[in-house]
Amino acid sequence: MNFPENVKYSNDHEWIRIEGDTAFVGISDYAQSELGEIVYVDVATVGETLEAGEVFGSIEAVKTVSDLMMPVSGKILELNADLDATPELVNSDPYGKGWIVKIEITRPDEIDSLLSADQYKQLLGK
Repeated sequence: MNFPENVKYSNDHEWIRIEGDTAFVGISDYAQSELGEIVYVDVATVGETLEAGEVFGSIEAVKTVSDLMMPVSGKILELNADLDATPELVNSDPYGKGWIVKIEITRPDEIDSLLSADQYKQLLGK
C-alpha cells in the first residue's frame, strides 16, 4: 500500500496535495482498495464553495457507492475530466492521474488538522 509523504490525509480517507492556493483532492490507496473496482465518479459541485467535511460528490464501485468528503474548506474549481472515460484511474494511480477535484482553499488553517502519512498509517493500524 502506498502512503506518499507529499500529501495530507483526512480521517475520511481523502488526500490533498497543496500547490500554492489551490490543491488536488482524491481518495487514498487504502480507500480505493477497500472500494474495489471504481466504475463511476460523480461530482456535481464544481463552482461551489464547501466546508471541510461536506460531501462534494460520490464514487461508485462495482458493489458500493461512497460519499466523497472535503478535507478542507474550499471552492471546487475543476473535476478531473479523465475520470469520465476512465474512472479506474482512481484504482491504478490514486495519487497521480486518479485525482478527483482541484480546489481553491478558503481556510488554510484547516490544513493543520489533517494527517501526515505516518499519522494516517497509525489510523489504519499499518
